Amino acid sequence: MTLLSVSTNNPLIDGRQSDRAMMVRRGVQALMTDLRFAVLPELTLANGRRADLIALSERGDIWIIEIKSSIEDFRVDRKWPDYRRYCDRLFFATHPGVPIEIFPEDCGLLLSDGYAGHIHRDAPEHRLAPATRKSVTLEFSRTAAQRLMLAEWAARAPL
Repeated sequence: MTLLSVSTNNPLIDGRQSDRAMMVRRGVQALMTDLRFAVLPELTLANGRRADLIALSERGDIWIIEIKSSIEDFRVDRKWPDYRRYCDRLFFATHPGVPIEIFPEDCGLLLSDGYAGHIHRDAPEHRLAPATRKSVTLEFSRTAAQRLMLAEWAARAPL
């Protein structure tokens, strides 16, 4: 099922995220842009899981960022270990209202205020196998191109 629709006002937002999660996402996207990463939200991985944010560096490094907007959001979600197979580094991202001690030490941690973000704790690196890297990079590229086309279609005036 596609995440985007040309019939909505903004095909780049699918409407499933809370306002607080979107606030965290904006700050993390600003951080990733400052670090010269290309960032794509809501990418479906080969295992069917959907990464909140996936970031691709100039060198081809792949980071997955799982956004958690509350303690309860973290407690009920146990799918995040499945993301490790698809990235070089796995991060959680949250805002200052969530206690940072709830997040596992073996993942990175990003903090966001909605305008900017910073790396509170770096993530350990676990390099992807070349075939997995190629697969994830191709999916990232194809999804980004498809979303760009849908955004262009949505921006066109009706004929």
